[in-house]
Amino acid sequence: MRIQIFCSTFAALIWSIMAKTEISTLGEFGLIRHLTAELPVLQASTQKGVGDDAAVMNFGNKRVLMTTDLLLEGVHFNLEYVPLKHLGYKAAVVNFSDIYAMNGTPTQITVSLGVSARFGVEDLEELYAGIRLACEHYGVDIVGGDTSASMTGLTISITCLGVAAEKDIVYRNGAKEHDLICVSGNLGTAYMGLQLLERERLAYSGQTGQAEEVIPAFEGREYLLERQLKPEARRDIIELLRKSGIKPTAMMDISDGLSSEILHICHQSNCGCAIYEDKLPIDYQAAVVAEEMNLNIVTCALNGGEDYELLFTCDIKDYEKLIPLDDIYIIGHITKPEAGTVLVTRGGGEMALQAQGWQAF
Repeated sequence: MRIQIFCSTFAALIWSIMAKTEISTLGEFGLIRHLTAELPVLQASTQKGVGDDAAVMNFGNKRVLMTTDLLLEGVHFNLEYVPLKHLGYKAAVVNFSDIYAMNGTPTQITVSLGVSARFGVEDLEELYAGIRLACEHYGVDIVGGDTSASMTGLTISITCLGVAAEKDIVYRNGAKEHDLICVSGNLGTAYMGLQLLERERLAYSGQTGQAEEVIPAFEGREYLLERQLKPEARRDIIELLRKSGIKPTAMMDISDGLSSEILHICHQSNCGCAIYEDKLPIDYQAAVVAEEMNLNIVTCALNGGEDYELLFTCDIKDYEKLIPLDDIYIIGHITKPEAGTVLVTRGGGEMALQAQGWQAF
């Protein structure tokens, strides 16, 4: 018995003093590539595994899409200013967005929760009310999940299934030279909503008076808050593209920032890109708040993240079809890989795009 205890203690000591590579040196996507580079495909039904917004399974006459997302309290959300109902809605929608980014349709989700002792039944009812509202709005069923005690607050893990015809699926690796680069909606707005929430949280925590006397300065900024607290998946854009006879050559949603996402497409498509600063769609409210906070709105638009808009490339022959479409903006074009990945400034200069958005590690 003593020998077993000694061996166990010694092994733990050796493990603790071994030199380790910090995860931050790889980053989130570098870590994923590192851990999954040699994964064998054992099932004939696995058509596309790691490396896209969703995995693709081939079950004969249809393709099943699957994605999963993990949200951790203190890392991905702060319950000091995020209502539980909004959090539930957002947790579901960000998964739907991944399915739409594959040009598919979300159909079912499973919901798994890690819950600490400070939460009551009523709290979880509120969280689920948001999840159910999102599912009802997008026509998605909740079909299962798991619940566990947690020592570190609230953890939400949602897995979403979807469907698509083989001919409709869009991956990240299909962009080619001269393709147009397009985005839906506007960029940087969710980030500015987050900055507003953080600013008011800090102001609130610094108050010496009674909490009920503190009124957050949100008037006229409701759109920014909604973009952060209650984002929507762009089902309407997918439907609009289909109706217009446009199939993107590559696509993904903007969760970590435009710069990060276009670099993913260029890496997987083996190409370069030119993004034009003066073509970036930026909301007026976001620009005003950025100026108030001494932030560069273009930097926020490129790297803010959590917009959940669609970034996609299209064959240049679809240009005339794209022009009349509402809420879709052409912001650049795909180039040869040796041309690099650049932002063309308003003055005509070029700056290398860098993935400076959300970093998980």
